[in-house]
Amino acid sequence: MAGGAAVLPEHGQLRNHGNDGNDGNDGNDGNDGNDGNHRNHDNERNHSNHRNHDNDRNHSNHRNQEPTGPDGTTRESTDMADDGFISLDGVEKVFEVRRRAGLLRRERHEVRAVDGISFRVARGEMVGYIGPNGAGKSTTIKMLTGILTPSGGRLRVAGIDPSRERTRLAHRIGVVFGQRTTLWWDLPLRDSYRLMHRMYRIPERRYRENLDRCVELLDLEKLLEVPVRQLSLGQRMRGDIAAALLHDPEVLYLDEPTIGLDVVSKAKVRRFLKELNAERGTTVLLTTHDLTDIEQLCGRVMVIDHGRLMYDGSLTGLHEVGESERMLVVDLESELPPIRLESADGGGQPAVRAVKVEGPRQWLAFPAAASAAPLVARIAADYPLVDLSVREPDIEAVIARMYESTP
Repeated sequence: MAGGAAVLPEHGQLRNHGNDGNDGNDGNDGNDGNDGNHRNHDNERNHSNHRNHDNDRNHSNHRNQEPTGPDGTTRESTDMADDGFISLDGVEKVFEVRRRAGLLRRERHEVRAVDGISFRVARGEMVGYIGPNGAGKSTTIKMLTGILTPSGGRLRVAGIDPSRERTRLAHRIGVVFGQRTTLWWDLPLRDSYRLMHRMYRIPERRYRENLDRCVELLDLEKLLEVPVRQLSLGQRMRGDIAAALLHDPEVLYLDEPTIGLDVVSKAKVRRFLKELNAERGTTVLLTTHDLTDIEQLCGRVMVIDHGRLMYDGSLTGLHEVGESERMLVVDLESELPPIRLESADGGGQPAVRAVKVEGPRQWLAFPAAASAAPLVARIAADYPLVDLSVREPDIEAVIARMYESTP
């Protein structure tokens, strides 16, 4: 074997393979023609070759398979076993806080922001994740992005442990926090996007295509040269959504994406998210207090409260569980007694319940799971109707009713 140094694939260590008979340790292999030394040298060389071959093979296997998780399974097999692109199993997050217990004394208390949550989200699914303030929504999102480390349980996003491989995961996810921006405050919107281009190392053609698409669908053309600090809340929100999508993330986390937006801007954002999910199969996890966002975007909704998952299913099922009501606000031509409509099934139960009457305006409650169309048709046929509107139930009210109906 020719003399020189070889680099082991895994560790980059140098090993001498007999330079002038030198085995790299104490002396010469075969200066006196010793057969035993030659045999030893050959054995060592063969052993080294086997070791290098094994290293090469292992290195190849590492390239072809994802590193193993804590349970010893590869990430590829974990993805298949989990049957979920996003998977949480008994995930907990406990914060330790100090509270004053006297003039000079403080006591430690544990706050369970997330308490044993488990769910699966399939690739390409759009899921609403709702709950009152302080329920644990944002804490869950922060654990899914790797910002926070879970106190317990198992969490995977696209087969990746977010807290251990946050940088690797960052290339596969996009995040929009309604109250925080990822844009540079004093720079024009276009310059912020250029920085994103460099940070994520997005290929030029792909960057241009994604930027043009976002600018068109989110109506950002006139805002590209405007410093971020001069944008309104709604304009900045659209800018943040575009920034989160420039690198083609597989998962998009949206925390209150329509906050502060007018009706037209909300419609644009919702339409954009629908097209994004339909065309590119982007998985979307949406947290919001606006149930209209959930109704128009998500086929599935999860409700969290006090760190625990209270409901996981369709929005219709949520209203049925919570026995929530929508409100029909009716304006009549003149002041009339409260409107009464019997239920269509003839059971004697009223189809609507008069909650409030002020002059010609009446507030009528009806089950949230019921359709408003037949009620509107009957009111228009029997009463001198001028105008009406439908108000959705507040999410806090829905959850409150869920607790009331729980034994």
